[in-house]
Amino acid sequence: MRLLFAIATILLAGSAWADDRAACLDGIAMIKAELTKTPSETVAPKLKKALRVAERELGEGEFDECLDAVGDAKRALR
Repeated sequence: MRLLFAIATILLAGSAWADDRAACLDGIAMIKAELTKTPSETVAPKLKKALRVAERELGEGEFDECLDAVGDAKRALR
């Protein structure tokens, strides 16, 4: 029983990891798209920083921190 629980936990964590990675990649694509639209002088530096952080965290496999950076970019666009 414990073995089944452990396997289920690992499988669920793996799918959550994949979801976070996909959301991170989507967020990076969104930031890049916004930067091509020539944002205002106050928004552009925030987007560039968020992109830099998101890409770094993606490379490190820290998808939750990548999503935090994507969230920062979304807030800057409001």
